[in-house]
Amino acid sequence: MKLDAKTLSYLVLPPMMWAGNTVVGRVLVDHVPPVLMNTLRWALVAAILAPWGWRVLRDQAALRQRLPYLALIGALGVGSYNALQYLALQTSSPINVTLIGASMPMWMMLVGALGFGQAFTARQALGALLCMSGVVLVMAQGRWEVLRQVHLVPGDLLMLLASLVWALYSWLLARPPSSMTRGPTWDWAGFLWLQVLFGLLWAVACSGVEASWRAEAVSWPQGPAAWWTTLGGLLFIALGPSIVAYRGWGLGVQAVGPTVAAFFGNLIPVFAALWSWLLLGQTPRWYHPCALLLIATGIAWSSRTTARPSGQA
Repeated sequence: MKLDAKTLSYLVLPPMMWAGNTVVGRVLVDHVPPVLMNTLRWALVAAILAPWGWRVLRDQAALRQRLPYLALIGALGVGSYNALQYLALQTSSPINVTLIGASMPMWMMLVGALGFGQAFTARQALGALLCMSGVVLVMAQGRWEVLRQVHLVPGDLLMLLASLVWALYSWLLARPPSSMTRGPTWDWAGFLWLQVLFGLLWAVACSGVEASWRAEAVSWPQGPAAWWTTLGGLLFIALGPSIVAYRGWGLGVQAVGPTVAAFFGNLIPVFAALWSWLLLGQTPRWYHPCALLLIATGIAWSSRTTARPSGQA
C-alpha cells in the first residue's frame, strides 16, 4: 500500500491537533475539572456542527436502525476516550501517559485480530516497535535514567483503558455494521454530529458523577484575561483536536485501516515538542528529530504490505 499526499495529510493532522490538545488541556485543567472540560468541549463541537449536521434528523427510520451503532461509537470516541485521558493526567505523569499511548498500534492489532478477524503481520509488529522506540526516546529525553524513575499509578490504568477504547472505536469506524452501508449516506458533518450528540449524553452523565465526588469547588478563572484564555482554549480544542482531527482520523482509518493509522498517533510527542517550542519557547532537543526518524521508518515499514479495508467512516 502506498500512502499518497492526501492520505498523509489525513493521518498527520490528527496527531498534530491532539498534541496541541495536551498542551492546552494542561492549562485548562487547572480551572475546569477534566470530565466537565470534556463535556464543554463536545458541547461546543455540537453547536458548531449543528448548522450542517441537523439534516440527518430528517431520516427517522435510518436513525432508529443505526441507533445502537451510533450510541456505541459516540460513547467510546466522544464520551469516554478524552475524559479518561484527562482523568489519567490527574494522577499520572505525561511520561507515563505518552508511553502507554505509544502502545496504541499493539492494541489496534490485538483488537483487530480478536474482534474483527484481521490478522497482523510481522512487518507491522516490527513497525510498531520502531514507532514505540521513537516515543520512548522522546519521553526519556535521550537519557535512560529518566525511564527508571517511572512508576505505575492509577492514572496509568485509566490511560490503558483509554487506549483500548480508542482501538475499539477506530475498528468500528473501519468496519461498520450493515445498517451503516445500506440506506441513506450521511456526509461527514452529520455523521460526526450524531457521534457528538450520543457522546454528550455519556459525557454529561459522567460530569454529574464527577461533581458528586469532587470535594472542592470548581476554581473558575479570575479576571477578563483568564476568562478569555479559557474560552480561547476551549474553542481551540473544539475546532482543532475535535472537528479537524476526528474528520481526518475517520478518512485516514477508512483509507489505510486502524492498525496503520495508529502508527501516526506516535507522532504526538514530536508535535507536542513543536507546540511547546512555538507556544512556550521550549527549544527542541537532538532526540526529537531522531525520534521522528524512528517513527517515520516504523510507519513506512508497516504500511508497505497492509491492504486497504472496506467500510464507511
